[in-house]
Amino acid sequence: MPAHFFAGAWGTIATVIAAGADIGVQLLGVLAVGAFAFATSWLTWLALEKTMGVRVSHKVEQMGQDVAELGIDAYPEFVLMPERDE
Repeated sequence: MPAHFFAGAWGTIATVIAAGADIGVQLLGVLAVGAFAFATSWLTWLALEKTMGVRVSHKVEQMGQDVAELGIDAYPEFVLMPERDE
């Protein structure tokens, strides 16, 4: 999100420098698009949460989603192993 937001805002504001656009209109456009994107995203996530949920169960969260769905560790080289006393 930050890359798209900042690049889009810069592209919108850069028209002031490149083409002599009105800075107030450009800033209003950035705010309007930002507000629209925030509101629609928030409503979409709210609808998903209320209808089907967006979180996995606590058990799946503890063991890892790759193990729960695929039965294997996606990155076995990063699994922490207890140290053995030798």
